[in-house]
Amino acid sequence: MTEDRRRPGGRAARVAARAAGLERDLRPVRPGLTGGAYRPLTERDMQQVFDTALDLLANVGMGSPIPAFIEVVTAAGGSVDDHGRLLYPRHVVERAIETAAKSWVWHGFDEDQSIELADNKVHFGTAGAAVLILDHADQTFRHSSTQDLYDLARLADTLDNIHFFARPVVTREAADSRELDINTAYASMLGTAKPVGTSFFQPEHVYEVVEMFDIAMGGEGEFAKRPFVCANNTFVVPPLRFAVESAECMVAQVRVGMPINLLSAGQAGATSPAPLAGSLAQALAECLAALTGVNLLSPGHPCVMGLWPFVSDLRTGAMSGGSGEEAVLAAAAAQIANWLGLPSGVPAGMADSKIPDAQAGHEKGLTIALAGHAGANLVYESAGMLASLLACSPEMLVIDNDLLGAANRTIRGIEVNADTLATDVIKDVVYGAGHFLGHEQTLRLMQREYLYPMVGDRQSPDDWLDAGGLSVADRAHAYVTRVLETHVPMHVSRQADDEIRRRFPILLAGRP
Repeated sequence: MTEDRRRPGGRAARVAARAAGLERDLRPVRPGLTGGAYRPLTERDMQQVFDTALDLLANVGMGSPIPAFIEVVTAAGGSVDDHGRLLYPRHVVERAIETAAKSWVWHGFDEDQSIELADNKVHFGTAGAAVLILDHADQTFRHSSTQDLYDLARLADTLDNIHFFARPVVTREAADSRELDINTAYASMLGTAKPVGTSFFQPEHVYEVVEMFDIAMGGEGEFAKRPFVCANNTFVVPPLRFAVESAECMVAQVRVGMPINLLSAGQAGATSPAPLAGSLAQALAECLAALTGVNLLSPGHPCVMGLWPFVSDLRTGAMSGGSGEEAVLAAAAAQIANWLGLPSGVPAGMADSKIPDAQAGHEKGLTIALAGHAGANLVYESAGMLASLLACSPEMLVIDNDLLGAANRTIRGIEVNADTLATDVIKDVVYGAGHFLGHEQTLRLMQREYLYPMVGDRQSPDDWLDAGGLSVADRAHAYVTRVLETHVPMHVSRQADDEIRRRFPILLAGRP
């Protein structure tokens, strides 16, 4: 028979469909799957932590308050004590929680990449302030640069399981804080159309950067209409004292309509209490102080409760980002913020290991899975980070993309219904082919139900050796090389980019 009897629905069509990929809502994992099944704190625990935080704010208060916060808090019923500390009565804080935004959209430069912060919807992304890059070729560290930040953003732009990109490395060649703030925001924006996070040293830089964003988006006021950048604002010097310049940046961020991650990062046993409950209560108090100030300035301003209570290795005082204590503490931080009905952001994936090895894998897997299952709206620092946040690795970023997908698949869980219980399918196979490999249901679900690693290896030992016997880091490096040679995002027009370069001290070389 010479007639071609292949049909559009045959094997060739299925292969082509798999290569093309599924629409986002049909994929086995996607942004915003619902967590919350893991609950390290009981209802009574959370109430006790909350009451302790309110007691700290009412009776100890926040040191070094800026005039803008003193004005609005005292007008609402607060006071400044004899030590110059700003005191927050319980009713003032509770009123701020009532008026605070309970959900909001973090826009992408590409609107299709936007994510919604609400309920227990989980999203994974980057963050950090690493000063070193791990070089794959010789496994040594070098200083991070603006080019590294741009390259990491370009990589994240291609990785489906990284849902937002917050600055993971410092642009160390910047001459001053203005150059650093502008170039951090610029390189992050230029490298990805996903939601972006950045940070600021001075309030005047906030206004300049928003001016740059307006140019990129097509005109004055455009950023305020669709803010695609959230400020990571470490506003506190723990315990319970404002970082003055960061707090002033917060006021500027409110005025320009920029969402804010209210970030408290005490270190248990060093800058917060050694007991995990005490560290959590202090972080909550600090974040509630900032939330109160922001909502008195602008009720309902989009904020993230960025409780980032870190853990110390009490033998040395060094940070331990991959510990079991860090895992449960970050999960508890997400749980209590969600319990208050407020968008939550926590850190996870901050491996203490220096290289992509088994230690990095178990540290990242544990901390990321618990944060996701606790329902953190934003899991920061979940990709690329090594050496307790001192270093970043492009290869680790790619490897972590696989890990994030697997963790997200466990958050999705198992759907139980008549179709998934497959009674009729089992009968078909029992009285038919004797296996499920070619069954219509298997073929239909092989992409919708199952997730496949991009650089993880599932071959037999012989096939793995025949393919070169490469480690996962080597396979990730090949992906990094390919993306950085070919992927040049163009969501910012050349005309806008030229104007930005004319008006601001941009360090990055021009796009090809």
